Order: sequence, then C-alpha cells, then structure tokens
Amino acid sequence: MRKTVLIAAISALFLGLTGVVFVSAVSQAAGPSTAGPKTLTFDVQFSPFSPIATNNQRDAGSPVALGDEVVFYDLLFQHGKQVGDEAGSCVVVALTPEVLGNCTAMFRVPGGDITAQLVTGPGSAPKPLVLTGGAGAYVNVGGEGTLVEFGNGRGTLTLRLVRFETQGNRN
Repeated sequence: MRKTVLIAAISALFLGLTGVVFVSAVSQAAGPSTAGPKTLTFDVQFSPFSPIATNNQRDAGSPVALGDEVVFYDLLFQHGKQVGDEAGSCVVVALTPEVLGNCTAMFRVPGGDITAQLVTGPGSAPKPLVLTGGAGAYVNVGGEGTLVEFGNGRGTLTLRLVRFETQGNRN
C-alpha cells in the first residue's frame, strides 16, 4: 500500500509540474498581447513661456540658442474641472531651418502617470507625442498623442493609449 501511495504522489507531482510547464510554455509562446486602446482628452491651460539660457554663445537676433531649455507646468481639465497636470522640459536642438526642441513630459492624470517625448517647434501646428510608459493604472502603456495650442494660453491634449502586457515569466 505504501508503494501505491508513493507512486500516486509522484504521479500527481509529475502531472502537476507538467501542467505548470505547459501553461508557462503556452503563455511565453503567446508573447506580448495588447489590451484594447483607450483615449484620454483634456483641455490644457499652458504656463507662461519660460526659457532658460544655458548657452553663453548667443546670436543677438535669436531669443534662444542651442542647448537652451524651456520648462513648463500646465494644468489639465475635463468638463471645466482640473483633473491633472503636466510638467516637462524641452532642450533647443536646432535653430534652422526652424527652432526645434527635444521634449519630455509627464502627465499626472486620474489613475496614474503617463510619460511622453516629442520634437516640437513654435506655433500652433498640432504636435505629435510618443507615449513612452506610465505608472499606476498606466503601467506598460504606450501609444501616441496630439497637443494642440490655440494661441491664447489654452489648448487640447489627446492621448491614445495602448497597453502592452507580457504573458508568462521571462527571466
């Protein structure tokens, strides 16, 4: 009888381990999966233009020089109520043919934070954003966004999120 119990226990252990290995292999074979997209839209109240001169070799005719930085802190609204904010900075990387900044931003929105990068210049043309990650409800998020400035200190921000979820354990 002891032999039967021992064989049954070993068989159960073997079948259990086989099931775990099989489920793990199927999950890893499936690879990354994406959950459905989600869109967040905000009205934006922009902070005043705040350049920081970091380059001592300046062209007298230009308000900015290569390497100068612009910092910002803006408020995000939905239905007239402030629901979040954004903070970031842009480093001036080109003066001709147009002024361009390499920018990073963090959006603090209901449920967590979302990070973004963009290359942008002055003017009201829509500015495309690349969403690079997040925290809280936005862990493993990516996607794209659009920032539109109306020219009166106001604008809109649209974030189109795609969540990337890893299946299985990958070491």
